[in-house]
Amino acid sequence: MNSTVTVSVKGLLLTGLVLLALVTSYLLGGGGGGAAPAQAQAQPSDQAAGATAEPGTLRMVGSGEATVVPDQLTFALSVTDKQAELDQALANSSASMKRVLAALRTHGVRTADVQTTGLQMYPEYDYPNYGPPVLTGYRVTQKARVTVRDLAQGGQAVTTAIETGGNGVRASDIRLGVSDPAAALDRARDAAVADATARAERYAAATGMELGDVLALREVTGNRSSQRRDWHFNAQRAVLDELATMPIRAGKEDLGIEVEIVWAFGGGSE
Repeated sequence: MNSTVTVSVKGLLLTGLVLLALVTSYLLGGGGGGAAPAQAQAQPSDQAAGATAEPGTLRMVGSGEATVVPDQLTFALSVTDKQAELDQALANSSASMKRVLAALRTHGVRTADVQTTGLQMYPEYDYPNYGPPVLTGYRVTQKARVTVRDLAQGGQAVTTAIETGGNGVRASDIRLGVSDPAAALDRARDAAVADATARAERYAAATGMELGDVLALREVTGNRSSQRRDWHFNAQRAVLDELATMPIRAGKEDLGIEVEIVWAFGGGSE
C-alpha cells in the first residue's frame, strides 16, 4: 500500500513540474515575441525624429536674389580646314585662327579673353558603291571660346571673326554674361541669410522661445545663370550686315542663392 502511494506522489510531482515548465516556456515565448516587435517599431521612429531635427535646435532655409545687367558677350569660335595632307590642314587652320584673333583685338578682345576648347583631326573618306573607301583628305577643326567685354562691341566682333576667317569659320552658342557676378552674389547671400533669420525669429516667437547661437550654416544652391543665344552664322554678306547692325538688348538677370541655417533655442521669452 505504501509503495503504491509513493509512486503516485512521485508521478504527481513529475507531472506538476512538466506542466510548470510548459507554462513558463509559453509565457516567456509570448512575452518575448510581443516585446520584440514593439522595440523594432520604436527604433525607426526615434531615428527619424532625430534625423529631421536635433532637440533644442531650429533649422531654416532662406533664399535671396540680386538683379544684375549683363555687360559682356561670349561666343564659341571654330575654324576648320581640309587638305590632302594632315600637316597642311593643321597649318591652314592655325593660320586662320591667328588672323581671326588678330582682327578681334580691334574690338577689345585680349589674349586672356580667348580660351582654347578643342582640337579635332581626322581623315575623311569617300565610299563608292563598289570598291574600298577612298581617302579624300584630312580635316582639322580648332575651337575656342571668346569673351567680348564690351557688350556694345559684341555683334560687330562676331561679324569680324566670320568675315576674317571666311567659310571655314563658325560662331555659335552666343551668351550674355556679367563680368563681375561676385558682388551680386554677395548681395544675394546677405538677402538669403536675412530671409532665413526672419523666418526663424517668427517661429521662435510663436512658440515662446528665443533664438540662440548659430550652430551651422551652409549654402544650399547657387545660381550663376547666363542668358544664352544659340545663333549660327556663316560668311554670307547679308547675314553679316544684319548681325553687325542688330541691337543686343542686355535685359536683366536674377542671381539666386539659398542658405540653410541651424540655431540653438534659447530660453523662453518673459
